Amino acid sequence: MKAKSIRTLLVDFSPFFFLLLFLSSGCQTQEPVKKYNHSFKPGEIWVDSDSVHINAHGGGILIVNDTYYWFGEHKTEGKRGNSAQVGVQCYSSKDLYNWKNEGVALAVSEDPNSDIVKGCVLERPKVIYNAVNQKFVMYFHLELKGKGYSAARVGIAVSDEVTGPYNFIRSLRPNAGQWPVDMTVEQRTSTVALADFPEWWTEEWMKAVHDGLFIRRDFEGGQMSRDMTLYVDDDGKAYHIFASEENLTLHIAELTDDYLDYTGKYIRVAPGGHNEAPAIFKKDGVYYMITSGCTGWAPNAARLHTAESIWGPWTEHPNPCVGDDSDLTFHSQSTYILPVSGKNNAFIFMADRWNPSNAIDGRYVWLPIQFENGLPVLKWLDEWTLDVFDDLKN
Repeated sequence: MKAKSIRTLLVDFSPFFFLLLFLSSGCQTQEPVKKYNHSFKPGEIWVDSDSVHINAHGGGILIVNDTYYWFGEHKTEGKRGNSAQVGVQCYSSKDLYNWKNEGVALAVSEDPNSDIVKGCVLERPKVIYNAVNQKFVMYFHLELKGKGYSAARVGIAVSDEVTGPYNFIRSLRPNAGQWPVDMTVEQRTSTVALADFPEWWTEEWMKAVHDGLFIRRDFEGGQMSRDMTLYVDDDGKAYHIFASEENLTLHIAELTDDYLDYTGKYIRVAPGGHNEAPAIFKKDGVYYMITSGCTGWAPNAARLHTAESIWGPWTEHPNPCVGDDSDLTFHSQSTYILPVSGKNNAFIFMADRWNPSNAIDGRYVWLPIQFENGLPVLKWLDEWTLDVFDDLKN
């Protein structure tokens, strides 16, 4: 029998042929069933909606129209990944468990003359919204490429959209030519200088630090700014909180109404106390700030500070962590404290478990903040959900 042409075969069997084609096509394009997260598992790999480990280290979260936006450092593999090879990553979520990758919010530059050139150190990005000019404003700790940690600057970027792209404006050292409001005239006019101390960490040196030794040294060029966070108060005033004075003293600095500069009003918190990694929240009119000590990438015991005014006085309390590994903050370091939308007095302690030998493998430790005797308490939980706040007497 003479073989039929392809066209004849299609005519004879077209209904069956196209049914098979449709079914085959459907099988080929069907997406795999997505795995959804229904709880927090501190310290474990946390994947996004593409099943990739979330890459937003040292981060903070902004809530916009019932959506959470998580901004953090995009890390890469190996030790090299501790410097900025990509920039600031952004993720979005409706429930805090499941996150969608929104891409790079602020990209590092290829321009060797840029402060944020690829290979710089760009850490702890935080974003706040300015209602006056309807801009999203990002601050971050910046170290210039090839300068180690000597630059100690803050970087500022803005965007019209929450997910970016953010436009880098400038970097600087804060409050050049300004004295802290809580520094006495005697401290401001002291002639004691760093050259007077051949040795650091002596009793005399510590007293000089407390009395503003590094404030006077850096007065003209601006104060050092390293580990940091941002805080917007109930009245819309915004504050930049950062480790300064060689990481020996925290500064709380008021921002201008557009959030793009400093008013020149700032205070020192725990002079000589050696605090970094500040994270702050407010409950029932009281300000709470959790910090860490300064031990490089290695974890240490958290510290707790409270005040009834953002301008102090600030009181230090014992470590808020309790239980096993509390002296190491459960092998993590604070980065941000998140008020949970729709839940009264519900706050999440966000921390990083760093892995400097392979930066991209850093993990996240999120824990609910509990209150006992009027103070925050952090307890380890292998797994938990937001329902825990329904049972807490906060």
